[in-house]
Amino acid sequence: MKIMNDSTLSLEKDFDYRYLSLSPDYEGEVKATFISARKNQGHRKAVLYIHGFIDYFFHPHMAWEFLQHGYDFFALELRKYGHSLLPHQHPNYCRKMEEYFEEMDKTLEMIRKEFHTDGIILLGHSTGGLLASYYMNLGSQKQWVNAMVLNSPFLELNEPSPKKQLVPFISGFVSSLFPYAKQEGALSPVYTESLHKDHHGEWDFNLNWKPLYGFAAYFAWAKAVTDVQAYLKTHSAITVPILLMYSDKSFKPKTFSPETHKADTVLDVSHIAERGSRLGNNVTKAEIKDGMHDLFLSPAPARAMAFTKMFEWLSKL
Repeated sequence: MKIMNDSTLSLEKDFDYRYLSLSPDYEGEVKATFISARKNQGHRKAVLYIHGFIDYFFHPHMAWEFLQHGYDFFALELRKYGHSLLPHQHPNYCRKMEEYFEEMDKTLEMIRKEFHTDGIILLGHSTGGLLASYYMNLGSQKQWVNAMVLNSPFLELNEPSPKKQLVPFISGFVSSLFPYAKQEGALSPVYTESLHKDHHGEWDFNLNWKPLYGFAAYFAWAKAVTDVQAYLKTHSAITVPILLMYSDKSFKPKTFSPETHKADTVLDVSHIAERGSRLGNNVTKAEIKDGMHDLFLSPAPARAMAFTKMFEWLSKL
């Protein structure tokens, strides 16, 4: 398969960005961003991409691959992320993951009504994969989704067991007293450095929306995430086919090294494989040799394998 680079489509010229006005929340005005490829045709299958934490849509090469394979391509930038982040808001903040259901409802309805799609595939990366899985259990428009592809979903904390057990309790207690309590420097800059073209990577993205040192990790956000992880562990009953994709290994580097480009440096892939297999009654696993955390931002060989396995699976639906 020929894998095109991100110059094939331009984020500025080849995509339409539409703001979705949402119900005000505890911080005031809220909006999300609905993104559609201008080469979309309608009346065919479509994919909706949901980004991860400290992330947004900057993957035109991924959109190109879907368009080349006969799919319309859409992306949703959630409230307080990317184009949707407003000056008065705390970046990437939420108190419950159900907050995102409003923009997901609206986006799925817009795709269905405006583009007359033959079926929607949800593609979720990392925390976006967690949200997509939660939505496919409880979302009000989930019936329009025919299948789901999970790219390294964030289904469990990548922490030692004692800390992992304490996080929900501590996060809940602290955030109940101080809603905006946070931990600075919670994430290593190594992963982002391994991606960005000005450091050790090949990708160009907005460092105001995806900073090298990330954003602060709010205790309220951690509680929201672990609540959903606990729900999915015991209650998930997704009925649509799921493709669960992840790297063949994990690696926690302190500084950049060549191995950083050949492993998931954010999550434990054994957690993904174990938790993901219980999300529903029709889960197919796809392990990608030398894949990075975002498999579609991996170096070319692993990226090609990820695209190939995904489209092979989709062709059989």
